Amino acid sequence: MTDLYQNLIDGEWVGSDGAENINPSNTAEVVGVYARASAEDTKQAIAAAKAAFPAWSRSGILERHAILRKAADEILARKAELGELLSREEGKTLPEAIGEVTRAGQIFDFFAGEVLRLTGEVVQSVRPGVGVEITREPIGVIGIITPWNFPIAIPSWKIAPALCYGNTVVIKPADLVPGSTWAIVDILQRAGLPKGVLNLVMGKGSVVGQTLLDSPDVTAISFTGSVGTGKRVAAASIEHNRKFQLEMGGKNPVVVLDDADLKVAIESVAQSAFFSTGQRCTASSRVIVTEGIHDAFVEGLAERARNLRVGHALDKNTEIGPVVDPNQLKQDTDYIAIGKQEGAKLVAGGERVQKDTEGYFLQPTLFTETTNQMRISREEIFGPVASVIRVKDYEEALAVSNDTPFGLSAGIVTTSLKYATHFKRNAEAGMVMVNVPTAGVDFHVPFGGRKGSSYGPREQGKYAAEFFTVVKTAYTAAG
Repeated sequence: MTDLYQNLIDGEWVGSDGAENINPSNTAEVVGVYARASAEDTKQAIAAAKAAFPAWSRSGILERHAILRKAADEILARKAELGELLSREEGKTLPEAIGEVTRAGQIFDFFAGEVLRLTGEVVQSVRPGVGVEITREPIGVIGIITPWNFPIAIPSWKIAPALCYGNTVVIKPADLVPGSTWAIVDILQRAGLPKGVLNLVMGKGSVVGQTLLDSPDVTAISFTGSVGTGKRVAAASIEHNRKFQLEMGGKNPVVVLDDADLKVAIESVAQSAFFSTGQRCTASSRVIVTEGIHDAFVEGLAERARNLRVGHALDKNTEIGPVVDPNQLKQDTDYIAIGKQEGAKLVAGGERVQKDTEGYFLQPTLFTETTNQMRISREEIFGPVASVIRVKDYEEALAVSNDTPFGLSAGIVTTSLKYATHFKRNAEAGMVMVNVPTAGVDFHVPFGGRKGSSYGPREQGKYAAEFFTVVKTAYTAAG
C-alpha cells in the first residue's frame, strides 16, 4: 500500500484523503499519494501562520540563519535522491532535475546569508536634532502558489526569502507535482522551524487556492502560473488591499543574426526551445532569423531537433523527457495542428513517440515559414514547439522581437558588439541573453519580466526584499 504524504498545518502532519501522483514517463507508476486539503484545512493553516507571525517576525537572525542553512545543507546532500523524485513526478531528465535541486539548495544557502545582511539607513532630518532611521520589516502571512514546471526551485525561491525576512507562510504547490514541495517543507520542519511558521496545503486550486485568495488574513500572495489565474489573483488581492506578485506567461524571442557563430546559434536555440520539454516560462518559442544565415540555421536546428533522444526521464540516454500530463500533451498537439492549418512548414518532429513504458512523449517540433501574426507565434504553447520567423535585418528582428504582449526573456546570437549592446538596451524584456540560452538564470540575481509576463517586484537575490518586506521610516528627537 502506498504511503500517504500529509499536509503540514500548525506543526502537525494531517490529512486522510489523498490523490495519486503519476509518473509522466510511466503512467503505470504511482510516485506517491498526497493529501488534499479542504477549505477548512486551508483556513486553519492561515490561522496558524497568523498566530506564529509575532514571535517569528521578532526571532533572532542567528536562529533564522541556522534553520535556512541546515535546510540548504540537507537539500544539497540529498540532491540525487530529490532529483530522482522530481524526475519521476514532473518528467525532467535526471541531470536537469538534479540541477534544479542544486539550485534550490543554493537559494536556501543564499538567503541564510541574507538573514545576516539585511541593513537599513540612518540619515539626517531637515530639522536640527532629529534623526531618521529607514528599516525593513516582515509583512505578515505570505500565501504562495507555485506551478508544476519547476516543482522544487520555484517553491524554494519563494519560501526562502519569506522566512529569511521573518514572514510566515502558507504554500499551495501545483496539484500535479506535490512531492518536491512536500520534501522541502519536511526538510525545513525538521531543521527547527517553530510550529505554524510554514504550512503546506496540497490540493485543488479551486479549493485551496481560492481560500487563500478569499482570506483577509493573507497579507501578500506570490504567484507563478498562467495568465488567467494570475489575473484572478490580482483581482482578489486588490479587493483585500494586499500585496501581490505575479509571474505568468512568456512568448520569448531569440534573434539569430547573419554574423552569428552557427554552432553556437543552433545549440543555444535548441537548449532554449526544446530542453526541459519546452516547459519553461523562459523557453524560446519564437526564433527570429535574418536572411543570410536563415537556411543554414534552419537545416542545422531541424537536424538537431530530429536527433534529440526522447524517452523516460530516468534513462541516462534521454535528452528530452515526457510532457507533464495528458492535458499539456493535448495542448501541444493542438497547437501543432494549428500551425499546419495556418500554413507554417513543419520541418521536424510533431509526432508522439512510443517507448517501452506508456508516457506522454513528444518529438521536439520545428516550424519554418511562419509569421509573427500566427497563433503559434503569439500564444504560449508551453511545450517543445518552436517557430522560425525570417526577417531581412537586425532592425526588423528587433521590431518583431518586441511585438508581443509578453516580456519575460529575450535572446540574441551575434558576434557584433554593436548589435548585442543595442539589443540589451532595447529588448522589451526583463531578462536579456547574449549568446546563451534564454532559459537558465542564476539563483542570486533578480528574475522577472515586463508587460503581460510579470507584475510586482522581482524575485530572487537581494531584490526579493522588495516584496517580502515593508519599509519603515522612524524619526527620533535627541533631547
